[in-house]
Amino acid sequence: MAKNSKNLSSNSTSVHSLGTPVITVLGHVDHGKTTLLDAIRKTNIATREHGGITQKIGASQVEIVHEKQKRKITFIDTPGHEAFMQMRGRGAKVADIGLLVVSAVDGVMPQTKESIKILKASGIPYIVVLTKSDVPDKNVEKVKGQLLKEEVLLEGQGGDVPVVEVSAKANDNIKELLDLILLVSDMHPIQASDTFKGVVIESRLDTKAGPRATVVIKGGKLSLRDEIVSREVSGRVRTLINDKGEQVKTASIGDAIEVLGFEKVPIVGSIINKKGEKIEKEEDQKSSVEAFREGSEELLRVIIVGDSYGSLEAIVAAVEEKINIVSKKTGEVTPADIMFAKSVGAIILGFNAKITPQIEKLAREEKVLVRNYNLIYEMIAEIEDFLEGKRLSLEEKIFGKAKIQASFPFDKQKILGVAILEGRLAKGDRIRIERDDNSIGEGTIASVRQGKEQVSKVEAGAEAGIMLANDLDFQVGDMVISHS
Repeated sequence: MAKNSKNLSSNSTSVHSLGTPVITVLGHVDHGKTTLLDAIRKTNIATREHGGITQKIGASQVEIVHEKQKRKITFIDTPGHEAFMQMRGRGAKVADIGLLVVSAVDGVMPQTKESIKILKASGIPYIVVLTKSDVPDKNVEKVKGQLLKEEVLLEGQGGDVPVVEVSAKANDNIKELLDLILLVSDMHPIQASDTFKGVVIESRLDTKAGPRATVVIKGGKLSLRDEIVSREVSGRVRTLINDKGEQVKTASIGDAIEVLGFEKVPIVGSIINKKGEKIEKEEDQKSSVEAFREGSEELLRVIIVGDSYGSLEAIVAAVEEKINIVSKKTGEVTPADIMFAKSVGAIILGFNAKITPQIEKLAREEKVLVRNYNLIYEMIAEIEDFLEGKRLSLEEKIFGKAKIQASFPFDKQKILGVAILEGRLAKGDRIRIERDDNSIGEGTIASVRQGKEQVSKVEAGAEAGIMLANDLDFQVGDMVISHS
């Protein structure tokens, strides 16, 4: 824990031990996140004193008495998993503490597991909140056992992750949860620069007021008429509105404030600075390809998607000591996998996995490397090549596309009769066969023929017969994709 809080310059980082912590709430749908936040707002002494009405700005702030002091806590209402990961993907560590909300009745569910991955990857401390503790058929010990299987090591079970049972409906332990949040915050003092830095967590275009954005302040202060800049947009602060709908003149570290005055709508996850100050640059996000290529001081982060549990176990057993497997699953690669990979700087390696063209497009847009294999040894070989320091061209490039129009038997094999639609196909090319947007398998072109003559390659508009070095279960109508 950093103890030196002296400011060495106006741009130095200081420890704000009694600052306002920013909290993100994650968990499975229907496990009580919204109800919990509603109960927390009712505990707010400021609301009781001033009769404030919560404004929908994507965040809310409560004030409570903690150890005879008035303290504030900011809750981010809106980021679901994708928004939270987008912020992480842009280098914006917006939350100081996470709440993992789990139903004491239903236990660990798919989104609970996803939330656990996200919280662990973010590196922030988190608290497990067991909701619905007033329900007769709750089973707290069973749920704790499920969490242990997900490597969530709770206090009392040999770990240091705090856990609290609450009932938002009966208002049980809500104040205790807020005290626990502040205790965790004081154990992990907020380190923030005196130079202004804000993170956009929500933005929209108001037809009357113009661009509006909710900004969580992570350093310094923001005041009316301040000139603000980001990589994409700039402006001058015209109005500041808090979560009670009140116009204020200034906001400081830990506050969530709606800002009017941007020239255009800023992107969620954007880092905002003041014009003229020494800007703390937004972390330039390395693409997963770049992360894959750089030195191996930190283990390569990989998400593995297999076609069956058997193949998944074989792959993991072969590579788990060489790489950091941040996630493993069977089935298809989903948008959530792409965004999770981006957020933690991982690549996705599939084994006969379903990868649709839409997923491939999303991966290219988000600069996430996705590779699919039909031979385990090829996957392992490429991982080992990287670990040995070889620089391979790993970002997929499409060289050509062809449609299978016929199939001919030849020497116990099948020749693919294809029409080249785009680019070219060449001897030695690595190809993927796709059917109805699904990957059927990977192979290599062993030979190319036009008529009776062997050729090295064929261009778009031509027809040819190609033989593969390995057998694939192709059909007429399938697509052949030549790629790097």
